[in-house]
Amino acid sequence: MTTRRLFLAAAPCALAALCAAPAAAQQTLTLQQAIGLAQRQGLPARAALGARDAARARDRVFDAQYRPGLSITGTAPTYSSSITPVTQPDGSILYRSVTQTQGSLTASILQRIPWTNTTLSFNSGLSQVQRSGTESFRSWSSTPFSVGISQPILRANAQHWDTRQQELRYESAERRWLEALEDVAVAVTGAFFDLYAATLALRNSTANAATNDTLFTLNKGRYEVGKIGENDLLQSELALLRSRAALEDARLGRDRALSQFRIALNLPPGSPVDITVSPRVPDVNADTALAVEQARRNVAAMSDADLADVAGDRAVSEARWNTAPGGTLTASYGYNATAGTAPEVYKNLLDARQLTFGVNIPVWQWGAHSQQVAAAKADRESAKSNAQTSRAQAVHNAHFAALQLAQARRTLTISAKADTVAQKRFEVAYNRYVIGRITMDNLYLAQNEKDQALNAYVQAMRGYWVAYYQLRKSTLFDFEVGTAIR
Repeated sequence: MTTRRLFLAAAPCALAALCAAPAAAQQTLTLQQAIGLAQRQGLPARAALGARDAARARDRVFDAQYRPGLSITGTAPTYSSSITPVTQPDGSILYRSVTQTQGSLTASILQRIPWTNTTLSFNSGLSQVQRSGTESFRSWSSTPFSVGISQPILRANAQHWDTRQQELRYESAERRWLEALEDVAVAVTGAFFDLYAATLALRNSTANAATNDTLFTLNKGRYEVGKIGENDLLQSELALLRSRAALEDARLGRDRALSQFRIALNLPPGSPVDITVSPRVPDVNADTALAVEQARRNVAAMSDADLADVAGDRAVSEARWNTAPGGTLTASYGYNATAGTAPEVYKNLLDARQLTFGVNIPVWQWGAHSQQVAAAKADRESAKSNAQTSRAQAVHNAHFAALQLAQARRTLTISAKADTVAQKRFEVAYNRYVIGRITMDNLYLAQNEKDQALNAYVQAMRGYWVAYYQLRKSTLFDFEVGTAIR
């Protein structure tokens, strides 16, 4: 977009020394390449990846809880030897030495059913008791098969709420991962253009120092022949000294920006790297209505708000049902048998049935139940208000991110034109000063305006790309290709 032939030609040797690096080892990165590298190996991206992988692992753990789970429990033979009171046939009690061993083994399959808050269990077990002493015996007991059910009655469906919340947690974690990558893109864009601005500032300072050195030499000759006064000569020397000081600052600024850029990309200290910037930028038509629609559909703030709503509804449901009259129904049916030997214990099986209905009926709570429900409802309203604020803020961010990108594009176009005009004006002013047609003040004014226009152009380029990636983060939508970011 701009030409800078004057200051590039003024100090070619200095620029070559500043930018020299081994060609084989030098990395020359575009902005998109730098972002891709940072998203693959940068430390913030790795942290975000770890958080995403942890969320996925927790989701797999949650899913596993609703699949049939097999467990085997048991006790190794337990040994005891003690003097125990034994009741005799005549009713008297005698103390006898008794030695006893016992052991058991049980296999269980547990299945949770979230739709009805039911827990099913399937069991099979075997146990053995052996006693030595006055009354020696050995007994085996088996339960080849038993099925049980546990069903809460008039209670909040905890499994149903757990499932809804986990779905939203997983969705939010995936969206936060994508937003974290766009955060990396924004951060790398800042570091990239900091380096670009520092590099251009160094080149410009080098050219300014060379130009002011040439002007000072020219003005000394003019002073000696009486064409200018001593004040003009001192002004020229002061401009030269200032340009040299600015050059030293620019060198330090570029080194600092380069080091920060390496940190953003997680590159080893001292690794040779360079950047290249294309003046062309994507002409994205960021429609505000589309941006808002995609934000509502994609961003993590929306699923986080939904999760807050579900958590509030759950709290109200639990306060209403779990402190009111209710109970738990447990039932089991299977077969069992007992025998003196292991082979016989699976013969002549008998039915084994069990039914229990435990109830809890609060009679007087001094209004605790109603107040718990009232508190849960108040908390829910607060959570819903906060969630609504989060949704509105997400919509606000997307709307103005689209407007900001359009504004940044207009600013970039104007700044590019101003940079070209300011550069051309300085060329003309320099040539006219050399032939004595303008004053030194006009020349230095043109030089300052050229420097300011160059800096404004770099900042406008930076502003455009930051706005571009901010829009992607605010909507999780790629406006260039017209698809959601996944």
